Amino acid sequence: MTGQAGESHRTTAFELFFDLVFVFAATRVTVLMAGEHGVHGLLQGLLLLALLWWTWEGYTWLGNQARADDGVVRGGMAVASAAVIVMALTVPEAWRDAPGGLDGPLVLVGAYVLVRATHLTVQFAVDGAVVGTAAGTGAMAGGGEGARRRLGLSWATLLAVVPLLVAGALLGGWAQTALFAGALAVDRAGTHLAARRGGLWIGDAARWSERHGLFVLLAIGESAAIAGVGVAERAVSVPLLAGGVLGIAVAVCLWWLYFDVVAPAAEHRLVRALGVIRVKMVVEGYTYGHFPIVAGVIVTGLGVQGVLAHAGEGVALGGFNASVLYGGAALYLGGHVLFGGLMHGVLSLPRLLAIGALLAGLPVAIALPPLAALAGLTLVLVVLVAVETTRFAEQRRDLREA
Repeated sequence: MTGQAGESHRTTAFELFFDLVFVFAATRVTVLMAGEHGVHGLLQGLLLLALLWWTWEGYTWLGNQARADDGVVRGGMAVASAAVIVMALTVPEAWRDAPGGLDGPLVLVGAYVLVRATHLTVQFAVDGAVVGTAAGTGAMAGGGEGARRRLGLSWATLLAVVPLLVAGALLGGWAQTALFAGALAVDRAGTHLAARRGGLWIGDAARWSERHGLFVLLAIGESAAIAGVGVAERAVSVPLLAGGVLGIAVAVCLWWLYFDVVAPAAEHRLVRALGVIRVKMVVEGYTYGHFPIVAGVIVTGLGVQGVLAHAGEGVALGGFNASVLYGGAALYLGGHVLFGGLMHGVLSLPRLLAIGALLAGLPVAIALPPLAALAGLTLVLVVLVAVETTRFAEQRRDLREA
């Protein structure tokens, strides 16, 4: 049996465990991007992040209908967790199989297909259980016929995607990148068409903000930890310690910029919205709008890792490390601007100016020593935090009281 999610159903401990597994896989993508050390590697990493993100979103929508720590949903998420761990372990070989052992790209594709197929199988069971409870509840879930049509289209999309992924894994190189991108486009188009069948509903609105906030928090923490682990073999030195302190300062700023006002304000707006407006906000603001935020965290973490790896060496940071460091932070802030526009219909001028400062400073950062470039990023973020903390002091107080 599967317990139905209620109006006040919040994130369970099992969902938090599930999120940790996905965030671990997402942060493993930095290993691939660091190894490739170029534009192609960045594209590969972003494609894998997108595949992981949309898969996680599918299970998040599933948890909107049924309790994740109960019955068939718990079993399905346990299977998915194991498959995601397999994906995480094969990420460094996603485009280039290492000598010996299994074929890394094919194992990655197989694990991904298993995660998706498990989700759709569990969704079928949940739809049947929810529709069978009562006519009123079934209408909330989209109705039996509508749910079957959406599920059938989702299965058809997955079956169309598998040949593209397998062919890409066999070909490798830029052909694999193109085929994986095509698979992602087909997957998104199919999911969009399935969603247009109607009948989507949001149970506890605050739960959506909570789930996505936890994912962002875990991504920030994991990225900071992996940046430190990446230089664990280096001898302790003043430059290394200084880089570590600056890296944590960047992580704190990323946390502050999301959780101080943005997350509670968006949650407050979502709770007040009703019906199709609420669904539209969740789909656009959270399902789509949060991907650049999470990707920005991961890419920025890769940049910090590159700084720590070369701290104190007396060489320029270089094009790749500077691009991911400043570009990742700009992507993160760009995601915030998009999220704010979708949720509140306004664009943040301070964050747009900060993005401009980062992009303008990128050519300079390429030629700077690693610690100086990281200090420049930290300065931009600290100034932005200070400006917004002052500017939104009254709004923050109102949100706390609410």
